[in-house]
Amino acid sequence: MRILAGLGGIALLLLVLRDAFETVILPRRVQRSFALTSLFYRSTWYLWSGIATRLTGGVREVSLSWFGPFSLLLLLVLGACSIILAFGALHWAAGSALVMPGHTPGFLDDLYLSGTTFFTLGLGDVAPSVALAKVLTVAESGLGFAFLAITIGYLPVIYQAFSRREIAISLLDARAGSPPTAGELLRRHPIDTDPEGMTRLLLDWERWAAELLESHLSYPVLAYFRSQHGNQSWLAALTTVLDTSALVVVGCEGPCARQAQLTFAMARHAVVDLAQVFSAPQPEQLGERLTEADLAQLLRQLGAAGTRFGAVDARARFAELRLMYEPYVAALSEHLALPLPGWSRPDGHRDNWEAAPWKNLSAGPQPPEHF
Repeated sequence: MRILAGLGGIALLLLVLRDAFETVILPRRVQRSFALTSLFYRSTWYLWSGIATRLTGGVREVSLSWFGPFSLLLLLVLGACSIILAFGALHWAAGSALVMPGHTPGFLDDLYLSGTTFFTLGLGDVAPSVALAKVLTVAESGLGFAFLAITIGYLPVIYQAFSRREIAISLLDARAGSPPTAGELLRRHPIDTDPEGMTRLLLDWERWAAELLESHLSYPVLAYFRSQHGNQSWLAALTTVLDTSALVVVGCEGPCARQAQLTFAMARHAVVDLAQVFSAPQPEQLGERLTEADLAQLLRQLGAAGTRFGAVDARARFAELRLMYEPYVAALSEHLALPLPGWSRPDGHRDNWEAAPWKNLSAGPQPPEHF
């Protein structure tokens, strides 16, 4: 039994250390059928989202927003507990060679020694008595220091990446509405009057999509961190970028259309890779985000903004581009419980920046109906 416990402890330790290395340190996607972190998030998110999505109103969104930070802390706790358990099993396999006056050491004492060593408490009430136990104690102590150091460095990286992502999403509020839509973005940035402005905007979002891809592949937990407002999300922003790029590619010519192609390619790359990372299943039936009536209304609105479907095959090309990314954003939306944006801003809808908690102000300008 002690030999089996020792082998199990070694296997658990190697498994946890490899998974921690791939999750925290390795800056690339891990392509393995079995990984502890992936198994942890698949099981916990399935349970958490299954309960939270049955709630209504603000309680639902608050419950879903808790998962990202809480799961990150829980994952670190589980990693520490697994290492303590692994070294406890190794101490027990070594014969529980501990100095404990007046007491015969057992497995619980080995776990206690492992825990105090991992967290470098140095209480001195339990000590190893043979060379192998001393080696295990020193190794676990060093591993505990490394674990704490990596944890201290890991959390700021996560929140810095989250902050950079959310700053861009907040900037989209006044540019594309809340929630953002491609029709509103193009209406507020007319291509015929300022093609260079739209080109710069699409270039900025190409870089944002590239950073999103890099950060969320390296740290997939970021995808579970939700935005400050319930009508905004990284997935809604990315979908709006794809919608806008598809419209510009089909309806415009020149440098702006070329930049739209580059932005579309980068944004589609992001959604496809992230759908694979989260093993989001392919939708059995793709919902219609844009009906013929909605498309006709959208084209009338965009005609004044300089985006026109003048080519004979424009609608077919537009449908082809949408089919390249809509199944993936729909799969991510279903998996992460993040709603997808529409194509046009609803009538009478106000943006987040226009909201005011104080009513009946006696003076001061009233917010405009729209830009």
